[in-house]
Amino acid sequence: MGLEVVKIGGVSPNFLSFSSSVTKSPLVPFNLKAVVLPLTPQRKLSGLCTATTKRNPKRLKYSAPRFSRGELLYVEVDQSGDDTWKLEPAVKLLKEGAVGVIPTDTVYAIVCDLRSQSSIERLRRIKEIETSKPLSILCHSLRDIDTYTLGFPRGNGQGSANVFRVVKHCLPGPYTFILPASKELPKQCIRNGTTPKYAARKTVGIRMPDDAVCQAILEEMGAPLISTSVKWAKGEEWILDPVAIPDVYGPMGIDFVVAAGVRVADPSTVVDMTGDSPIIIRQGKGPKQDWMIVKEDEDSTTSVS
Repeated sequence: MGLEVVKIGGVSPNFLSFSSSVTKSPLVPFNLKAVVLPLTPQRKLSGLCTATTKRNPKRLKYSAPRFSRGELLYVEVDQSGDDTWKLEPAVKLLKEGAVGVIPTDTVYAIVCDLRSQSSIERLRRIKEIETSKPLSILCHSLRDIDTYTLGFPRGNGQGSANVFRVVKHCLPGPYTFILPASKELPKQCIRNGTTPKYAARKTVGIRMPDDAVCQAILEEMGAPLISTSVKWAKGEEWILDPVAIPDVYGPMGIDFVVAAGVRVADPSTVVDMTGDSPIIIRQGKGPKQDWMIVKEDEDSTTSVS
């Protein structure tokens, strides 16, 4: 069956807004600029649509939501965040329990609602992440960090450095900080150490991305998102062009992709804040600060995805 992109102006069409594998709720209203409708003899592709097809047929394929079983929503937004109103469908899906892809200030990330246990389990299955491996969280503010972790070292007046004063100048930014988890963090996000030394250690990687689109989504969610980087299914390389993501992860069960341009293969800098000193265990986009120590031993006891 052919497909046609039809502009509908201010009309709010009813459609199934979520993959049937996640919810079977009734049809809900949604404000969108375009919907996909079956091509009939009474309809003909407009000149605008035809031009778009010739320019980039693959982008047209994913430019509007698709409603049949197993298909996903693809939302294209400007990197500047000037059109964040387009994010409403993706945010709605996240709140309903969706697993999707959003941009960060480094690479694209597969995310889900921190408060949804079933969504976290789906994310692990999609990315094939073992339950023993910790998950990172994307935070909107320092308040989120204080809620879901025990916070940054603030000094004790007896020689212990007040790291919080300097680390807050790195946020938002391209860093992942490993911090002790608080009781508010779901157990599915935490890895307990298996050796006696780390048996009682419960940690989590936190991110506060300096990305307008990502921050707009986090603000609307009102809570952090579970996060893991988007990589090729059988490899360690990141998928940098969002157009390729539906082909790879659509069959695996993701429900939407928020596309905001091609990323650069430069992940976040990971800093372990759980010891006596802040130790860089992966150098990435975030530059080394004077108060950080470079880890020489590559056999790290903490890892993030």
